[in-house]
Amino acid sequence: MRRLCGTVLIMEAIVIGLAIPVAIAVEHAHRGAWVGGALALAAVLLSGLVGRPGMGWALVAGSVLQVLVIAAGVVVPAMYVLGVIFTALWVTGIWLARKVERESAQRAPHPAP
Repeated sequence: MRRLCGTVLIMEAIVIGLAIPVAIAVEHAHRGAWVGGALALAAVLLSGLVGRPGMGWALVAGSVLQVLVIAAGVVVPAMYVLGVIFTALWVTGIWLARKVERESAQRAPHPAP
């Protein structure tokens, strides 16, 4: 969970960071730089927390972040598409990580009675 979802969030932070100059140059949205910077920073911080024991709230926060990235399409329309792509990667990452964790738990040797 930690590696997969953390990687999605780091890649998302990079894409958001690259969208900031677009928001400023093309859309003339100087406030978009602050919004984009906050979203990118949140993605980086969450990438370090997701999957750690006792940090189940980080998955919820990451999911909220996905909604906010899609909503950033109001400032830079390309973020609608990128947000949907990263949301799909996020959901797939959670599903796949949980599947692997379940399979690993089933394969683990059980202690003898």
